[in-house]
Amino acid sequence: MELTQLEYFLTVARLQHMTQASKALNLTQPALSHAISKLELELGVPLFERSGRNLELNRYGQMFMIWVEQAMQDLTKGTRELQEWTNPDTGVIALSYLNILGVDLVPTLIRDYQRTHPQVRFELTQGSLGDIDEHLNKGLSDLMITSRESFMELHEWIVIQTLPLFIVVSAQHPFADRPSLSLTELSGEPFVGLKNNCGLKATILARFQSTGFTLTSTYDAEDLITVAGFINAGLGVSVLPRTMGLELDGLVWIPIQEEGWQWELGLKWRKDRYVSPAAKRFIEYVQSLCYDGTSC
Repeated sequence: MELTQLEYFLTVARLQHMTQASKALNLTQPALSHAISKLELELGVPLFERSGRNLELNRYGQMFMIWVEQAMQDLTKGTRELQEWTNPDTGVIALSYLNILGVDLVPTLIRDYQRTHPQVRFELTQGSLGDIDEHLNKGLSDLMITSRESFMELHEWIVIQTLPLFIVVSAQHPFADRPSLSLTELSGEPFVGLKNNCGLKATILARFQSTGFTLTSTYDAEDLITVAGFINAGLGVSVLPRTMGLELDGLVWIPIQEEGWQWELGLKWRKDRYVSPAAKRFIEYVQSLCYDGTSC
């Protein structure tokens, strides 16, 4: 059964005349008659009572017409909704992001974007790295804000922000008064690490590997806020970005002497997937930003 057959059926049912219907559809009468006969054959019942070129819906046709009209209305609504969702001025952008980024980066980014695109809406999903990666790969998100090390071959990537990493200790720790520290000085210190589902873990591991220094975690936390809490309780030290949500009272942030210790955050999407006009315009906006989040 084809959509055009249903459109032809509704036109004939409303006009109840084959010649008038063929003119309204800009179709030859034999072609229209064939389409209606084919539809009746597929359904296994006649839909019209025929008297020359005049046709009148029988009880099967009346029954079928109710459902066809409902289906056509639903298709129209579905088409309209797709247009609204993808429209760059009024569309919806499905965006997923790491939990910690919901404290500052993501709300700031959305607020600034909606100042110039007030009718665009965001459908937001936050979670661990594994959660939001799955969301993007299943096509449930258009875009994802995460750390650089989660980039893969099928992904496109734009840097949004680069944050310096610090060695973080409690205010009672012997290192608390140091103006800077080398990572080698952390040898033997209880270290509060991260589990694999946190976006920062890959960054930290990559940096440690480049220095040739190995650190064994005493604790592995689920998220950055928990890491900060463990440090504040005097249970160990760690390496963290200085972002909102982590600056607890009692923590001391010490610059790292080695170079290259930064956390790069960016916008990611699948280059092998459809990207709506609304999402494309947001990508263009992010491309126009400097690494500190301001417009270049």
